[in-house]
Amino acid sequence: MSVQERKERERAGRERLIVATARELAEQQGWDAVTTRRLAERIEYSQPVLYSHFRGKREIIGAVALEGAAEMAAALRAAASAADGPRARVTALARAYLDFAERNPAVYDAMFQLDGGLAFAHEDTPAPLKDAFAALLESLGEVAGDGVHPALFTEVFWAALHGLATLTRAGRLPPGDAERRVELLVDRLAMT
Repeated sequence: MSVQERKERERAGRERLIVATARELAEQQGWDAVTTRRLAERIEYSQPVLYSHFRGKREIIGAVALEGAAEMAAALRAAASAADGPRARVTALARAYLDFAERNPAVYDAMFQLDGGLAFAHEDTPAPLKDAFAALLESLGEVAGDGVHPALFTEVFWAALHGLATLTRAGRLPPGDAERRVELLVDRLAMT
């Protein structure tokens, strides 16, 4: 291995450590607790080393969001592929989305609530974000209905899932009806 390859591998390892540590700290204490000073202390590197990888917290949030999008896409595809038939796929997809949001609140916030400097719905949208949307579209496109553009239908279904995830987490919806909400969403929106 050349010196350059070793340096690149070490740099990539430091970036993974920074992102993993930021994610862990955010999940434990919230994003307000994630500062470059605290990250530097936890990973035992100086703040200038952190800044050599990320210009600040915004870029770290963006990196967590991209990692989360890749994980969400994999979870959605796994759930959909394990289900048989369109209704079962859409139901599994909805449950997987809501489960991901519940299990990973700080990552979900990085993806959809916080400013990570990432473009959504643009030509320059990063590939992991496009892929997470594609993971939804793959199952939802088949149930969009005649005359309904599959991507537009997917946006509306995604918005409903996001609303359920956000309102549930904020304690605005009674927790006992979560399964009935998924059934209603699938029945009324995806299977009409």
